[in-house]
Amino acid sequence: MLLCDFHIHTKYSDGSVGLRRTVDLFGQAGFDVIAITDHVVNGDNPFGKLANRFKFSVTGESFETYMSDIAEEAERAWDRYGLLIIPGVEITKNSFSSDKSAHLLLIDIKEFIPASWDYEKIFLEAKKQDALIVACHPHRTSDKTFVDTLFLWNNRDKYARYIDAWEIANRDDVFNVISLKKYPYIAGSDFHKVRHLYSWKSLLNCKKDMESIKQCIRSNWGVAITLFRN
Repeated sequence: MLLCDFHIHTKYSDGSVGLRRTVDLFGQAGFDVIAITDHVVNGDNPFGKLANRFKFSVTGESFETYMSDIAEEAERAWDRYGLLIIPGVEITKNSFSSDKSAHLLLIDIKEFIPASWDYEKIFLEAKKQDALIVACHPHRTSDKTFVDTLFLWNNRDKYARYIDAWEIANRDDVFNVISLKKYPYIAGSDFHKVRHLYSWKSLLNCKKDMESIKQCIRSNWGVAITLFRN
């Protein structure tokens, strides 16, 4: 089984740990696969404007550098740890209302996708790039620092057909509603700080290459979760 974490933030958005140190933390902890998924924040409301102003978001201008740095670290991580690194982003549509907020992981992204696009356009462009689409922390969480992101769950009848997997566990939270709906699932840390290394993770029974990982997650065959502790 591959030990994986598909939800990781660095100093490229609102993470407190730089990209290289993040890679070393996961590599030294014995992980097989990780995805770097820094925020791409919508800039059409006060939340998004502040995030972009304080550089808590990957932008169209910084995306090329972001991808280049991930590619460089991916080569180093593979040589040193046998760790596969996948480039991704977290499309971040924040609102003052939980019912209007949604976050999406796009994993194995190739070209920049703005968070200000409407959902259908984001989904179709992600599909065009053959990126994995994951609805992250889709239900109520224990962290009350931020507004919950309920839009996708509340509108699942409309959008579930676009989504490859749902986060059934995020950091210390478990969302049993995903299991009850029998949706494809993964788990991730929503890593922002070193201590977040110790949290829910995904286990995949597949080869350590991008196409096998995508197929495993999309089919939801050979997927399990584990609570990773020190």
